[in-house]
Amino acid sequence: MDAGTPWLLTSLVYLGAAVLAVPLARLLGLGSIIGYLAAGIAIGPWGLQLVTDAAAILQFAQFGVVLMLFLVGLELEPRRLWALRRPIFGWGSVQLLGSTALMLLAGVALGVDWRLALVAALAFSMSSTAIGLGVLNERNLMATTSGRSVLSVSLLQDVAAIPILALLPLLALPGAQAAAADGGWLAATKAVGVIGLIVLGGRLALRPLLRWIARSDTPEIFTAASLLLVVATAALMESVGLSMALGAFLAGVLLAESEYRRELETDLQPFKGLLLGLFFIAVGMSIDFAVVLAQPLLTLALVLGFLLLKALVLLPMAHWMPIPLAERPVFVLLLAQGGEFGFVVLQGATLAGAIGAADASLLVAAVALSMLLTPLLLAGIDRWVAPRLASAGRTQRPQEIAEPQHAPIIIAGFGRYGQIVGRLLNANGLSATVLEHDADQVETVRRFGWRVFYGDATRLDLLRTAGAAQARVLVLAIDDIDQSVAVARLVREHFPQLQIVARARNVTHYYRLQQLGVELIERETLDAALMSGRSVFELMGWERHAARNQALRFRRHSIELMQRMAPHSGDEKKLIALAKQGREQLEAQWAAERAEQAQARGDWQRPTE
Repeated sequence: MDAGTPWLLTSLVYLGAAVLAVPLARLLGLGSIIGYLAAGIAIGPWGLQLVTDAAAILQFAQFGVVLMLFLVGLELEPRRLWALRRPIFGWGSVQLLGSTALMLLAGVALGVDWRLALVAALAFSMSSTAIGLGVLNERNLMATTSGRSVLSVSLLQDVAAIPILALLPLLALPGAQAAAADGGWLAATKAVGVIGLIVLGGRLALRPLLRWIARSDTPEIFTAASLLLVVATAALMESVGLSMALGAFLAGVLLAESEYRRELETDLQPFKGLLLGLFFIAVGMSIDFAVVLAQPLLTLALVLGFLLLKALVLLPMAHWMPIPLAERPVFVLLLAQGGEFGFVVLQGATLAGAIGAADASLLVAAVALSMLLTPLLLAGIDRWVAPRLASAGRTQRPQEIAEPQHAPIIIAGFGRYGQIVGRLLNANGLSATVLEHDADQVETVRRFGWRVFYGDATRLDLLRTAGAAQARVLVLAIDDIDQSVAVARLVREHFPQLQIVARARNVTHYYRLQQLGVELIERETLDAALMSGRSVFELMGWERHAARNQALRFRRHSIELMQRMAPHSGDEKKLIALAKQGREQLEAQWAAERAEQAQARGDWQRPTE
């Protein structure tokens, strides 16, 4: 089956292979990614030969990685991305430069030409964003330290596409170097210009454009516009030889604070899953086993060699970052493997004349094999390595909640906030089922005598086991904002009878919960701050009742102002204007009251004539 094969038959082959291989892999405990890779090998040139044009499919399937990075960007508001600047540019640079230097030195020491050694080092230093983030999402590890660290390093690798692709023509063999040098710097200039265009255009044009499309009240057109946005951004990046995924990520970050964020996420999620699966199938198909069979020992040495050399850089990083001991093997392996951008580096190096076609084929096979081995090695880590490290680090995961519970109240999240609620309920004779996703926290509170179950409340099956179908109240005290919103959405969809009493970390969190229909929301810092304000009043000589009344009035004003601002949560200028107006009105009102009180005291003290 090649490019001329009818699309219907091609679709039948891909879907059939995925439907058969993925459930079987999950049944064997290998995960869905290894199922997709195995399906690609089975139907590819070295299997049943049902598909022979693997390169064309791989190029199309990379759009799944693009969609995944766009959706990741939607979850990272610009200020959160800014907060990650140090791990991105700091630790990301350590991994990229450290791995490249170590592999370059090893290659030169073994007698390899320095140009070939540098190209191979640059290609091998890249990691698979698709497999890395796919594994983290599959295991619900994105919110962990290792998950954020893998994301940070992966983003730096995508950003590094600009200087790496500009460098490749300069590594060309002497006959081709002069003709390619000027083109490299021109490409780098174009790349910087396109990134600037995406950032500036996204700031100025994306929201008004989406607002205009949304007013058409045509859901399918909004879906088409969502896909067009991602495709156009990816096409711009590809036109200057950059990572399409990086462009999509930037577009996602620019829309992370928009009112259309959830709509975009809902529209694109199904496409992302299917295309990402197709990408993994294409990777399995692209492995050139002819090269592997011709030089099996050299191929194996390349794969094991670059995995071990990258691990020598990543292990100290995991210690210094610091990443919990039990999470380090996953962190190291996901970043030690090769990646899809390694294919791009090797292809660019071949076209620039930096390496020969035969060497490129061998290196491509090594990268693809490392991606194939990663899920298998993860399965081995889960079985033999992780339990020992967890025990050594005192972070072994407790058993998840398994027996059905029947308490009328469920508390999701048992940190400092959830514990106060739990103590209050327990002291008044009310029983609650407590779920906590942090294994360390579970062990800690159990030592204090609390009956806490280990479980992720974003999973529907665990909520059912916890008794959500029969319970009356869910106390949503999860610290992570995205997980908290995900639980609220899940409960509203599947357990409408369950009343949610939620904790909001900030105003943005409050609005997101309110948009889901949650009514009983308390901002975690509001009352504590007001109590401190009352103490200041009393220290300044106020009567206790006056301090209390003024704090309560301010609380009422703050909530009313927040409700007025809620419909404009996506309009920063309007929010700022309303906040200033509310503050000025309150200050003017209370200044007038103080003046009236001062006049009343003066009249009372003035002697009668």
